[in-house]
Amino acid sequence: MPKVTHEYRDARRDQILSAARRCFLRDGFHATSMQDLFAEAGLSSGAVYSYFASKDDVITAIAEENLRDVVTMIHNVASSQPGRPVGTVLADIFDILQGKDSQDGLAGLAVLAWSEALRNPVLANRFADLFAQMRADLTEVVRSHQSGGNLPRNVPAESLAAVLISIVPGYILQLATLGSAAVDGVPAAAEALWP
Repeated sequence: MPKVTHEYRDARRDQILSAARRCFLRDGFHATSMQDLFAEAGLSSGAVYSYFASKDDVITAIAEENLRDVVTMIHNVASSQPGRPVGTVLADIFDILQGKDSQDGLAGLAVLAWSEALRNPVLANRFADLFAQMRADLTEVVRSHQSGGNLPRNVPAESLAAVLISIVPGYILQLATLGSAAVDGVPAAAEALWP
């Protein structure tokens, strides 16, 4: 029997997750059955179950990957070119989020994942860890702007970062529920609010 390569296993896992994303975006997490997922992926139940023990495992993998992508993107934007205005950082984040949403439905999956975290404590704990990382990244951006006099120094940097983090999910929610046209002016507005 030929040995299965790591690349093959990664490609097969990605195939399953891509099919699951399409199913979940179309029908939601709970209305999608494993049979729907098998059909969408064009794979047997055994092939899918060799990667994921249950639909909850697939949901957790997608939700975690989705949030990890957002956290990594925010980290990269926030840490590149220190000293950029906060509004520019937010505008860049919004532009990237909109691009990823049009590419793979990031916003819709994010909203589904947030609601799933309310019932799934494992997912909620993973989200808490990833949000802590996102908050730490934005706290550093805020501190640099406080040092430069561009943001108030009398408010803890962590609190200002929490406000900025609160803005991102609102953007994602609008993108998911209202579409990209509803958020077209948001990046420019962020730059105008925080020059």
